[in-house]
Amino acid sequence: MPVKIRLSRHGKKGYAFYHIVVADSRAPRDGRFIEKLGTYNPNTNPATIDLNFDSALGWLQKGAQPTDTCRAILSYKGVLYKKHLLGGVSKGAFTEDEANAKFEKWLSEKAAKIDAKTGRLGSEKDAAEKARLAAETKIKEERAKAVAAKKAAADASTAGEEATEESAEATEEVTEEVAPEAEAPVAEEAPAVEEAAPAEETPAETPAEETPAPAEEEKAAE
Repeated sequence: MPVKIRLSRHGKKGYAFYHIVVADSRAPRDGRFIEKLGTYNPNTNPATIDLNFDSALGWLQKGAQPTDTCRAILSYKGVLYKKHLLGGVSKGAFTEDEANAKFEKWLSEKAAKIDAKTGRLGSEKDAAEKARLAAETKIKEERAKAVAAKKAAADASTAGEEATEESAEATEEVTEEVAPEAEAPVAEEAPAVEEAAPAEETPAETPAEETPAPAEEEKAAE
């Protein structure tokens, strides 16, 4: 029976993680499996791998074929290197103690590399967080300045309007106080000069009738 070491998908959409399983190559990807060897979570940096080292090594020695991704995982965890060393021991290239010493050295170097990567990622994350906080602080300060400037402009405008209103009120009060005194007395309209009445026409002196002198009247009577 052809046996493969492969991944079985689990998790939700956009956040998948995988089980490392030993299954029949003819079975569905997420179907039945023979044995679960561990888990693989690619959502973290570095990826989180939990593996049963001895079981994985035993299945490799029995001839199980890993998929490309599982081969990379097994190489990362040192399973393939351990199998290679055990093959050298079986061929007599070196002793089992020498193989164990080489493997321990490889593990220490691998752990140092992982720690260095983790530390670098942590420092980069801290730097990115500080930069983000600094950017947010700068944006908040700029917004506060803009709000303060807007408020100052509004206050200045309000103060100007109030000053204008007060000035107008003061002007009105002064005008009301000064107006009665300042008003010049209105000169009484001089009565219109009556047109000179036309002089009464004096009748022309009619010559008084001459009255006869009394002497002459007496003479006439005689």
